Amino acid sequence: MNLSLLYPIFHKVDYCVQKELKDCQTVLDLGCGPSSPIKNAKNIKYSVGVEIFKPYLNLSKKQKIHNKYIQKNILDLDFPKNSFDAVVLIEVLEHISKKDGYKILKSANKWAKKKVILSTPNNYFPMEKVDQNPYQKHLSGWSTSELKKMGYKIYGVSGLKFFYKSKNDSNTMVYGKCYQNIRFQPQPFFYGVNALFQIFNYYFPKFTFGLFAVKNKK
Repeated sequence: MNLSLLYPIFHKVDYCVQKELKDCQTVLDLGCGPSSPIKNAKNIKYSVGVEIFKPYLNLSKKQKIHNKYIQKNILDLDFPKNSFDAVVLIEVLEHISKKDGYKILKSANKWAKKKVILSTPNNYFPMEKVDQNPYQKHLSGWSTSELKKMGYKIYGVSGLKFFYKSKNDSNTMVYGKCYQNIRFQPQPFFYGVNALFQIFNYYFPKFTFGLFAVKNKK
């Protein structure tokens, strides 16, 4: 069975990103990581991936996800206004301070011609470094109310927050076992149970583990 057929029902982040990028041809991917969800957005003509952690950057390069790569702190970037149709920050905001988060969102809004797309945990979720990557530590949390105040439309992703541990206590690859932070045993089973709630959680972000937010400029 082709699991991708279920994505419009369960609203995985990868699917949500690709859906929002359908009207975009150029993308700036901030904190692109080793395997950005834009890799399956076939309509993208040109993309720039920015990543400070070299091992992640190299993994992305091997997949040839982006046309251009920049190894740099996203706070040190600068581009002209409306340089890209879309700017995306997938699981990035929580890794920088609140002050810097507002700064980069302001910049992203400047650089984006059509929209800014982001995903982040629903409020603060403690996590230390993983993959030997010091930048993986969580430094801030973001709520539906503050993102709405900035003009974002919010959706719920990753199932109910109730099913997750209160913190990430794993040093393993975050892109490996997707169920490693489920609080109940057996984890694979309850990960599946939680996934079923995602059918409804998409429309009720207040109770979800993750937030998917989009700010349309037109």
